[in-house]
Amino acid sequence: MVTLRETTPSVEQFFSEWVRPANLGAYRGRLVKQPNYPFVDGNGRTSRLLSTLCLYRAGYDFKRLFSISEYYDRNRAGFYAALQGVREQRMDLTGWLDFFVEGLATQMDEVTERGKRAIRRDVIAREYALNPRQVLAVGRLLEMAELRIEELAALCPDVNRRTLQRDLQGLVQQGVAKSVGAARAVRYKLRIKGL
Repeated sequence: MVTLRETTPSVEQFFSEWVRPANLGAYRGRLVKQPNYPFVDGNGRTSRLLSTLCLYRAGYDFKRLFSISEYYDRNRAGFYAALQGVREQRMDLTGWLDFFVEGLATQMDEVTERGKRAIRRDVIAREYALNPRQVLAVGRLLEMAELRIEELAALCPDVNRRTLQRDLQGLVQQGVAKSVGAARAVRYKLRIKGL
């Protein structure tokens, strides 16, 4: 049986040309920390934290917008299969590295989209001089495509419903949003298209 220690030099040599060596430490650290996953509760989260720390120390500061654990949590079956595949393939890291890099790319795409929405929200807020509650409403509209007064009330629990209705009506009057439906069934949608 080939061990991780025996295969590591060739893996490191190969990936040093394609991946920053400190990042490879995150991948290897994950597998070395968890050769027999799952352990007692908590070890998986600890090793994911260590992987993120390795990436952070290597210069990947995502301003806390991303966690690789989000990807693992959404794709648990793939996570376990990738780890199991390393053991089944005599500690060949290829499957795990594919999974890890796919997760990193997915998370980076999501961070990019969140960033674009935040920039768009801020541009709209400045251009239309929106108050903080209206900024929250626009942010929600950018994320979810429509908004009901109850959803805005959940985001602003200390604000009177009538005030929130005026805020939403102000967005409609300025041309930022449009209302669909009537009375209690009214929903708001973003009217402004690309910036």
